[in-house]
Amino acid sequence: MQETRMDGFDIAILSALQRDGAMTNAALAELVNLSPSQCSRRRAALEAAGVIEGYSARLNPQKLGLGLRAIIRINLRSHGQGKDDDFARFVAAHPQIRSAFSVSGDADYILDVRVRDLEAFSDFIHRHLLPHPQVAQVRSEIVLRILKDERSLALPA
Repeated sequence: MQETRMDGFDIAILSALQRDGAMTNAALAELVNLSPSQCSRRRAALEAAGVIEGYSARLNPQKLGLGLRAIIRINLRSHGQGKDDDFARFVAAHPQIRSAFSVSGDADYILDVRVRDLEAFSDFIHRHLLPHPQVAQVRSEIVLRILKDERSLALPA
């Protein structure tokens, strides 16, 4: 994958859109000191290049009844393309798994899970995760407090 060349205006556009993805082109143009048409062309180019992958609203999990967040470390029984693909399908099929990473170190995968409460978490672990034939070991941590959960990317100066 090739890195996209950007100048200060592009960085300013990206920075502003990370703070407010619903910003109009007129407001964005005023903020970054470009004409609305130039700003619109640059924004479209950043979208076409895949630098901007999409737009979304940031939702409050607690207000939506998803008050428990857990980090789960998974070790599989064995590896191979078919077995890893099977686990990837399992991950995709469970909406409570919000992020999943194949990692180096003492775990094969790390899952970021959001559920209603401890009972829902226990249900997910015991009814879905532990019975999966590829899962050999599960270690989980309940998130007690979030110190930092930055969703935006640090952009070059």
